[in-house]
Amino acid sequence: MFRKSIIFTTVLVLSLSMTGCGSLLGNTSNNNSNAGGMFGVLSSILGGGSGGGLLGNVLGSVISNGMGLGFVDNVVGHSTIDKAALEGIWIYAEPGCAFTSQSLAGSELAVKQKLSSAFNTLGIKSENTGFVFDQKGNFEALIKGLPLKGTYTFDPNSGKLNLNSSIGTIPAYVTASSKGLAITLESKNLAGLLQSLKISGGNALSAINNLGNSYNGARFGFDLVKYNKK
Repeated sequence: MFRKSIIFTTVLVLSLSMTGCGSLLGNTSNNNSNAGGMFGVLSSILGGGSGGGLLGNVLGSVISNGMGLGFVDNVVGHSTIDKAALEGIWIYAEPGCAFTSQSLAGSELAVKQKLSSAFNTLGIKSENTGFVFDQKGNFEALIKGLPLKGTYTFDPNSGKLNLNSSIGTIPAYVTASSKGLAITLESKNLAGLLQSLKISGGNALSAINNLGNSYNGARFGFDLVKYNKK
């Protein structure tokens, strides 16, 4: 569990007429000054968590009603992307998973189904969850509509992503997926992140934490689709 308490910020809604990460951020000189820009764009796209906004245009036909299998190598470090591809606006599509060994990869569908049940209980959905990464190493996110921001480091060779935020450093992994990319964490770190954001519901956090025991070597998180303004 992360030890620091999260600092909630007031977000400003910006116009979606801006394109590219640089224009999303505007003229910023530090990590705290870009909150309005990226949060505002995410909030606008996601419709403020109400299911409106441009979500239908963002996802289009990419998201189906069922759990999708990656059809790419979902082993951590095998199927990665470069930093330039990471930069941009990413919207949650469905639960994501990755594995530390090819022998575990056949568990993808079962893992996604169990994680989907937990996320549904917690209220994590495409209408309220997304990430933005800029060129300067800043990130911001909304998870169930709750803000998280800070800086990030990314190693494209290993796929390791460190999110440095007010609640501490969150170690994660990036793998390519059929929808775009997956950001995944160890089960204890995912549960700790959600708990730090005050996201709870029934036994869902315990279920996520226990997934690490049932699927040793698996990573759990978010399968994301990239938003491209049309």
